[in-house]
Amino acid sequence: MGLKEEMLLLGDRAVTASRALSLISSARKREILRAMADEIVSRRQAITSANSRDMEEARKMGLSSAMLDRLNLTDSRIDTMAAEMREVAELRDPIGEVLLETTRPNGLKIRKVRVPIGVIAIIYESRPNVTADVASLCIKSSNAVVLRGGTESFHSNRAIAEALQAGGESKGLPPYSVQLVQTTDRDAVRELVQMEGKIDLVIPRGGEGLIRAVAEMARVPVIKHYKGVCHTYVDASADLETALRVCENAKCQRPGVCNAMETLLVNEKVAKEFLPKVAHLLESRGVELRGDETARKIVPSMKPATEDDWYAEYLDLILAVKVVPEVRAAVHHINAYGSHLSDAIITTTAEHEAIFTQEVDSAVVYVNTSTRFTDGGEFGMGAEMGISTDKLHARGPMGVDELTSYKYVVVGNGQVRS
Repeated sequence: MGLKEEMLLLGDRAVTASRALSLISSARKREILRAMADEIVSRRQAITSANSRDMEEARKMGLSSAMLDRLNLTDSRIDTMAAEMREVAELRDPIGEVLLETTRPNGLKIRKVRVPIGVIAIIYESRPNVTADVASLCIKSSNAVVLRGGTESFHSNRAIAEALQAGGESKGLPPYSVQLVQTTDRDAVRELVQMEGKIDLVIPRGGEGLIRAVAEMARVPVIKHYKGVCHTYVDASADLETALRVCENAKCQRPGVCNAMETLLVNEKVAKEFLPKVAHLLESRGVELRGDETARKIVPSMKPATEDDWYAEYLDLILAVKVVPEVRAAVHHINAYGSHLSDAIITTTAEHEAIFTQEVDSAVVYVNTSTRFTDGGEFGMGAEMGISTDKLHARGPMGVDELTSYKYVVVGNGQVRS
């Protein structure tokens, strides 16, 4: 069987599974998800062994430390996978929810009802925990899922996907509800994202190159974000101790993820006091600072920032720093250079808070807290399918609600249109 035929068969199986999933009760889906979580734990040794094989091959390939961190499945991360699946199991079931109900003057009763999207394809790099996260959200929202992970995580993904399908089927999960593309051939991605009538939605997760390639090839809808150039703006009225704590967390807690801070903007009225403090703190954590001319006059140890630095998603312990005159200058910089994913203001001025939250054009805006909270788990979604910077259908972290569409159900008693 050739690649095209193999992918078409996978799509046909997913469509059949999605129709069966749409009929499964909420109680049954909870049982399925709990069984999937249990199977992840019971197959810990097999999953760890597969991940060790991937890690060894990834080191030989020369993957960066950030990519290796994303790939690594520690015991605690396996436990977290299972825990998040159990959390998703207990979420409210969105399917069948009535979003709108009205009666027209002619007596027609119209209901707008949530329904599954159908078959969702996920194309992702490195993080094998994504396999469990997205499968659990898809099953909860009655969608079949097709998984295409990166070459570097192939063995880990396969071990997890096998555990999920086996655990789920023990409680009535339809066959082929969770499918992993069983080839690392890059042409499989092209075939997958062009299967109109079989794949209803594609969600790519990974580097900007992967996401742009998927968006350019696709013939089916794609929800995405290209990169995460996240900012923190320290206002003139900021509590500087709060600002120090937030900046350290936003940059250092996990620098290789899309919601880490990449640019720090500081109001000129507090720059002389704040910049030496934050520079000392971040440099002690190994952060390389790249500042504009004003910032470097205050902290000479900073390297000069170039125009490219304002656009950069470093995914590393590197931070661009700029001094700005006031809040709207910060807003202008963020809207011009940012990725519209997550941006924060540290302030005690209600007017400046309002300007920032209303005028920054990002999926998530924060006040006096870290951009690192842009995550489905942190938002109470149990897990997430990804983070969208699109403006149609879904924006920000995507949970079960974002994996639904709707239909109108219209009930009459013999009315005809005149």
